[in-house]
Amino acid sequence: MDVIVTNPPFGGMEEDGIEANFPAEFRTRETADLFLVLIMRLLKAGGRAGLVLPDGTLFGEGVKTRIKQALLEDCNLHTIVRLPNGVFNPYTGIRTNLLFFTKGVPTREVWYYEHPYPLGAKSYNKGKPIRIDEFDAEKAWWGKESNGFKKRVESEHSWRVPIEQIKAGNYNLDLKNPNSPDAGPGDVDHLLPEYEKLLAQIAETRAALKRELHAALSATGDVSA
Repeated sequence: MDVIVTNPPFGGMEEDGIEANFPAEFRTRETADLFLVLIMRLLKAGGRAGLVLPDGTLFGEGVKTRIKQALLEDCNLHTIVRLPNGVFNPYTGIRTNLLFFTKGVPTREVWYYEHPYPLGAKSYNKGKPIRIDEFDAEKAWWGKESNGFKKRVESEHSWRVPIEQIKAGNYNLDLKNPNSPDAGPGDVDHLLPEYEKLLAQIAETRAALKRELHAALSATGDVSA
């Protein structure tokens, strides 16, 4: 495919066995991760993609790390737009991002744009959803991929991260805005996602330990656990 634009389902798990259709190193039951692997496969060389992904894909480890490594090595992940909390309220409070990449050349740097709330707003809801005109600032900043986005400049909302830094951080893409003013200890809208991130990391660690324990017990012939 030449272009893929999608909002894949996230926050869910596929049925057992679905992951067997994917390469062993990318096998997971998490829907969003499998969609990302599928999109990378379907794109032609030079093909472009824009999709919505949750924060969990950005900071996750294990299989998620291998998927992100493949993405950065096989595609130019040139832009991540970090959306504020509540974009998908009331259906989910999961924080989300817009990822834009082109297949065929490796990533050298990733530009981030932190999308702000409209003036006076503290969240979105069903009655006051995010509006398309709010992205006028990103459109004005965007520039052209053909010249390496030379028009882009860093600001309180935008910054860039070289691939060397991302590799050194074990392919963590959940990177903070270094140009934003100090917001102090934070509020619920910012602290709750951090707590959710911690819970996800704990759950992933527990699942990995359970798999290791099961493998060890299987080797000894005792799988009663």
